[in-house]
Amino acid sequence: MMHPAMDMPVWVAALVAFFLVLGALLALIGAIGFLRLPSFYQRIHAPTLGTSWGIGGVMLGSMIFFSVASSRLAIHEILIGIFVTVTTPITLMMLARAALHRDRAEANGEAPPKHNPEHR
Repeated sequence: MMHPAMDMPVWVAALVAFFLVLGALLALIGAIGFLRLPSFYQRIHAPTLGTSWGIGGVMLGSMIFFSVASSRLAIHEILIGIFVTVTTPITLMMLARAALHRDRAEANGEAPPKHNPEHR
């Protein structure tokens, strides 16, 4: 049985609010970076901040809130965190490789140069 949010201690509400604001702030920083960075290869890194650390703050806030509200440990949000942590870097890598392949095939000059370990 869940208790209403009004019955929650102030310190718990403050902790939940802190993590929610922290997660939202990190997501906002990632969105601003996505908008402001000039090239695709620079912009692709900014949203990972919001999806990894931002979702972590929201997830911690949610875990604390529902653990206190239901009087039992609520850790099912960890599955969301694991899923996001695993899928975000893989998606980033696949997008970057597809863009790199496209840019090198079209020779449009936006692609970073190929790394040649023999050429120093």
